[in-house]
Parts: sequence; C-alpha cells; structure tokens
Amino acid sequence: MEKLNQAKEKLNRVIFGKEEIVDLLFIALIAGGHVLLESVPGTGKTKLAKSFAKVIDGKFNRVQFTPDVLPSDVTGIRIFNPKTQEFELNVGPVVTNILLADEINRATPKTQSSLLEVMEEYQTTIDGETIKVDAPFLVIATQNPVENNYGTFPLPEAQLDRFLFKIDLGYPSMEEEKHILHTYRTDDPFASLTASLTLENIRGLQEEIKQITVSDVVTDYLVALVRYSREHTDVELGISPRGTLALMRAAQARAYIEQRDYVRPDDIKALVPYVFEHRLILSLEGSIKKTPSQVVGEILTEVEVPVEVGADQA
Repeated sequence: MEKLNQAKEKLNRVIFGKEEIVDLLFIALIAGGHVLLESVPGTGKTKLAKSFAKVIDGKFNRVQFTPDVLPSDVTGIRIFNPKTQEFELNVGPVVTNILLADEINRATPKTQSSLLEVMEEYQTTIDGETIKVDAPFLVIATQNPVENNYGTFPLPEAQLDRFLFKIDLGYPSMEEEKHILHTYRTDDPFASLTASLTLENIRGLQEEIKQITVSDVVTDYLVALVRYSREHTDVELGISPRGTLALMRAAQARAYIEQRDYVRPDDIKALVPYVFEHRLILSLEGSIKKTPSQVVGEILTEVEVPVEVGADQA
C-alpha cells in the first residue's frame, strides 16, 4: 500500500488537480479494466497515460489512430523476409503493459475492433497464431467529443462495454492552471518521474483485491442498480453482465485503495457514473429528453441505498 500511495503522489505532481482521476486509473489497473478518456485537445490525456506507465515501471506503447490505420498496425503482421525466404512475425504495439490508443474514434470500425480480443482475453491472434499479453495490461483510449469532430467513428456498444470507466478529464480550475504555469515555467516534472511500483507488485495487488469482502447487502444493491438500468423507461440497452462484474471488481479495488477489507454501498454509488454512463443506450424517445448522465442520476436516486455495512457485517 505504501508503494501504491507513493505512485499516486508522484502522478499528482505531474498531473495537477486530477486526484480523483488518478485514483480511478489505479482502480482500473488493479481491477484489470480499461479506461476511456474523453476531453477536448490539450487537457493532458497523453501526458497522463505516459506518466502512469512510468510510475508503474511498465512498458508503454502508443497508437495514433487515423482513418488509414489498419488492424495489422495494431495487432501485428507476418512479413516476408527475402533473405531467409520465410515469413517473420512482427508483433504490434498491443503487446505491452500500457497501451495509449490515441483518438480511438478516428479509426474505422474494423480497426477499432482489432482491440476487442486483447482487451477481453489478454491475447491477440496474428495469422492464426495466438500471442499472449502478460498482466498487467491496461488500454487508455482517448477521444475528443464526437459532436465537435468531423471524420470520427463512434465506438460501437461491444467496444464501449470493454472499457471499465469512461472519464471526462475536463479543464483545470483557475488555481490549477496557474499552478501548471508556475511549475512548467522552469521544469517538466515528467522528466524526473521515477517508478514506485513494479509489475510484480501490481500482479500481487490484482490478486489481493479478490479477497475484499462483498456482503450480500452490497451485492443486492449492486444488482438492483444494474437491473433498474435495464428496466428504466428511457433505456433501450442497460448494463450487461460484464458491466456488473466490472463494477464489483472496481468496488473491491476502491475499498482496497481506501485500506478497507470490505466493500461499502458508497463504493458502488461512487463508481456507478463512470461504469454505467458509456454503457447505457437510450431509446429514441429517451435520448430526446435526457442524457445518459441524467438517467444514471435517476437510477442512483430511485434505488435505495442500504444501511452502511461495517467490517463486522461484511
């Protein structure tokens, strides 16, 4: 836990005013999930991903998505070597620990789908050969708001469902922006950033969170939220079982980070907006009246929060 806190502190010195987002990234990492960052250009999405890889001492690869990027540019391809007269395997950037999928919504649907297998199964297939990707593996995808861009391809439901969280980075506050100017005027904190965790540490954390207790009371609350998302009158497609499992694992990771050995209802409630919003597909009539964020708010309001669960009850 001490090393994890050190890593968070170092990251917060590079990315100012984003403590909650830094926590969510670590939750996603140790929960084995992936993160979709959405914000306008220049808000630090790329620096956040690179800094995150550096503090965990992980291998970092980046794919800059454009409409002409092919699936083989992401996963890899066999190339004929005229000297050896043989086809040689060239593994793509997906074989890494932290993959930055920059501007993923600029890639064509065919190229976007090349990430589906590796995000879910930690493996990729190249010409019939399966290549394993070792844990930890985290995809940090970035996209600019679709409505502000031309030549973009909205992510399909199957792709969105593989992201544990969707996070809006947003603009810094006035004080945070002044702090950025003051700090970066003479130095770049990224240059002096060092690792506080090892990949082995992270694999250990991923196993430890599985021991965090999720009581029947908390489980019932989680399932009630999920089921209401499917029954809401303005929702056409609610949360999938994959989303249910993802929320449970994320709640265990949040409890662990807060140094508890049990999940509280507040853990579930705090994470629901990040887990639900990008997964909800509103009906045509519902989308005219409301946004997914508003529907998530209604779900949280309508489903009663159970009485606080303590360690002795969990």
